[in-house]
Order: sequence, then C-alpha cells, then structure tokens
Amino acid sequence: MKKRASFVISTFAILGVLLAGCGASQQTSQPATNNTENSGGQPTAGEKPKVEQVLHMNMQGEPASVDPGIGADMISSNLLLQLYEGLTRYSPDGTYVNAAAEKVELSEDKKTYTFTLRDAKWSNGDPVTAHDFEYAWKRVLDPKTAAGNAYLLYYIKNATKFNSGKATADDVGVKALDDKTLQVTLEIPTPYFLQATSLIPYMPINQKVDTENAKWASEASTHVSNGPFKLETWEHKSKMVMAKNPNYWDQQAVKLEKVEFSMIEDENTELSMYDNDELDWAGKPFSSLPTDAIPALKESSEQKANQIAGTYWYVFNTEKPPFNNAKIRKALAYAINRQLLVDNITQANEAPALSAAPLKTSNRTEGYFKDYDVDTAKTMLAEGLKELGLTTLPPITLSFDTGDQNKKIAVAIQDQWKHVLGVEVKLENKEKKVFFDDLATGKFEVGRMGWFADFNDPANFIEGFKNKENAINFAKWENADFAKVMQQSDLEQDPAKRMTLLNQAEAIMMDEMPILPLYHYISLSMIKDKVKNAQFDMQGKADLKGVYLE
Repeated sequence: MKKRASFVISTFAILGVLLAGCGASQQTSQPATNNTENSGGQPTAGEKPKVEQVLHMNMQGEPASVDPGIGADMISSNLLLQLYEGLTRYSPDGTYVNAAAEKVELSEDKKTYTFTLRDAKWSNGDPVTAHDFEYAWKRVLDPKTAAGNAYLLYYIKNATKFNSGKATADDVGVKALDDKTLQVTLEIPTPYFLQATSLIPYMPINQKVDTENAKWASEASTHVSNGPFKLETWEHKSKMVMAKNPNYWDQQAVKLEKVEFSMIEDENTELSMYDNDELDWAGKPFSSLPTDAIPALKESSEQKANQIAGTYWYVFNTEKPPFNNAKIRKALAYAINRQLLVDNITQANEAPALSAAPLKTSNRTEGYFKDYDVDTAKTMLAEGLKELGLTTLPPITLSFDTGDQNKKIAVAIQDQWKHVLGVEVKLENKEKKVFFDDLATGKFEVGRMGWFADFNDPANFIEGFKNKENAINFAKWENADFAKVMQQSDLEQDPAKRMTLLNQAEAIMMDEMPILPLYHYISLSMIKDKVKNAQFDMQGKADLKGVYLE
C-alpha cells in the first residue's frame, strides 16, 4: 500500500431467534496457520514461517470503563466484547449461539427462561456461576449504580421498578437456582431476548471480586473477566494490552495471543501509523478514519465498509429554553442539508437520516420529514419565537466530543444554521468522558450523539424516550401519545401489527423532534490483508475471538 501524506484537519433482529440455536454449541475458527516447525526451529522448504499472533490496533482515547455494568461508550463496549461473555454470543453467520450458557429452556408462556451454565472459569481461576450473573444484572439495575445501559434489562420482570426505586432487588425476575442454573422471568414474551443476553450489561462480573474491591475494574492487575481475552496491561491514556485468556472455555477458537492498543486521539496520526505498519487495523470499531482521507482510501483493497444499524444524531435539551419548543427544534432540523454533509464531509456513501431508525430496520421506504426544507425551517422559527415571546433566537451552544469528523460536521452545521436562520452558534469541544458525563447531567443545549442498535428492531432506537427518567433520554423529552403507542407495541405479538405501531410511535417522536437525525452509519476500517476472519456485527462491533494473522 502506498504511503500517504498526513492530512491536515481543516473543518467534519433478527427477531426470529430459533430455539434450535439454543442447544450446546462450540464456536470454532480457522487455524492461524497450518505450519509446523522442524526440529531446528526453522521452517522446512516450502513452509511459511510462523506468524506472531499479536494484533496492533489503536483506540481513540481512554475507555470510560472496562466494567460491563458501567462501560457504555464505543471504545468500552468493543473492549468489553473481547473481555467478557454473556449467556449467548453473536455469531459471524448472523445468529446468536450459546456461550456461557450450555442449554436454554423456555416455558410454554414464553416468559420464563432457564439457562444451564457450562463449566467455565474467570481469568483468576474462580468458577463462573449463575450467582455471578444474578449479582451482575441486579447491580446494573440498582439505582445506586446509575448504569446508563440499565434500560436494556427492562424486559425482566420488575426490572424497571427496581431501577426506579419502586421495588427491591429480590423482586427482580432473575434468580440463581444453584451454581449452574439461572432462571429469568420476563414482563412479557420478548422474541429477541436471546439476542439481548449477548449484550454488554447482561455479561457477568465476579461477585467475590466486586464485593472485596469496588475498584477492581480500574487497573489491569485487579481486573477479572470471563471472555476470550484478559486485561494484561493498562498504562492509562497511553497503552492497553489484552492477552488470550487461558481459562476461557472455548480457548481453542482464540488464535491471537495478544491485542496491543495504542491510545492516539488524532485520526491522521493513527492512519500514518497504519501506513508505517505500526498498526494492523485502523478506524472502526475503536476509532475513526480521517474524513479527508476517505476518498483516497476507497481505492484500497484494505478498506472495509460495513452498513450497520445506527444513526448519527444531535440531541436537544428540551428542559432548556428555547429547546423546550418543538417548532424551534424542527426549524433547526429542517435547516440542515444532510446530503451535503454526506457528500462533502463523511464521504462514505451514508444515507441522510430522516428518521431515528434506519429505513430497513423499520421496513419503511421513506423518512418522516424532508431534508433541507428552508421554507418550513423559517416558518417554524417564526412561529416558535412567537410562542416563546422572542424576536430573535439567542446564541446556541453546540457540544461534541473530540474527533475530526465530529468537529467538521459541527462546523458545517454552524455555518448552515447561520446561513438559513441567522443563528449564532458557539462550538464546544470536550474530551469524551467529560462530554458524556455532561450529556447525562443535562449540562448542554444541543449535543452530538450516535445510536447503534443493540438488536435489529426499531424499538431499540426509540424506546428510551418513553419517559424522561430513562437514563439514556438525554433530551428529557416525553409525550403521552408516544408512550401509549409504545406500550401497545410491547403487548402486540403479531409482527406486522407491532411494526405498524412502532412506526406510528416514531412518527410522533419525529414530529416533536427531541433528536435531530443526520445520517445512518457506515463503519469504515483499514485492515491489513494479513488479518484474517475479521467479523463485524450489525452494531458495527468487531469480535476478535476468531481473528488470526497469516
């Protein structure tokens, strides 16, 4: 691959989970090589030399947490997928297979699951038990934990009530019957629950370790995991190394001995490191490629583009004037030329987002509003200002987390809002952890956010907005009609009727515009040809379990 000069930054359900897949399963990967060494340690004639199974990658900054009950950002989630394993695991063929669970039984009313755990150990040698799962799930739901992903467990009986302080942990429908048996009772039949059990907040933690040391997840020396890899080194804000977990039950499927991460925030520097063979993999899922480089990178066979179920959007703080007015929010949404952003900034053939969920996810052919509708934007602004008793819109603060593309998009939207609506926009760039902490605590006006589906269903994009108390509802928006239709969809067992209800709910949400969709994601990576069996799921996460080098 030819070297490139560094670019200068200038501006930026599978619903039908078959129970047949619930039987005991064994994931296998292709062998790293089919080579053997001779007695002298050198390859014989015609043999290829052994390749050191160490993968070099970069993560765009420090992970927020490597505790599965807490880590929710992009970097943390992708690390946790390598370090931990839930009851089920996403498979490269698009199905969900048994992982920590060896067997799954479902009751006749489809509300009670009984999981039988396989023999497995933690990285420190302790046995993985059903009690660890019960403890971990209830810890996520405990209001004291303040876990941002707690909503993903709301399918479990009384989980929502416990998380909101209206029930106790004993009321939650998850119970370890013994060391090897976990029983889970749901609020209603949930056809995608076995997908959910593969998600990060459903992963176990070692109960003994957590009760003895609350800070166990902050250092490599005390970190304990049950997945394909374990944390070997963590030099904060500098370097992280994952090593193959010798106690992992399916360790023969893991070919990499180590994954070494640098922590470089600048995307151009990362790409230069890739060009200089210091990295084997650049871009998603742990970082991003510099937008200026994308057109040239398209010519390389090493570029990998994957369509994923995700949406890049801005969120309005609807508790802060003037964003408490729906017409003001709509004016700002209609004043954006999304196709211009996609063509000139992201440049990866993303689809402009005119809905929260991607159209394929919702079985729709068109969005809920028109892209770049200047006349409507100006009309909405005038009507909104009148309702608020204002003559002009006060300056807006647009916040985003560090990243080349985030910055360029913000600059472009700053210009568009000024040009179309005459609005003054202040840009506020924050380090990732600070930025997301500020979103969670309402310290923003308009904030950059992205949403990747936890499973391929439109409910996953919008259900977090049922009420303002939901931890991921940064907009603090709620609507009685929206909540009513969402509740109806929860109870509807006919797939077609349920999809119609979800589309109705999303239409209500898009008419109120608590979020401002910009485009639907495509995951771009540069991966060396020697890296084999790299697999991405529909969320854009990469499972390194079966990756090897040749």
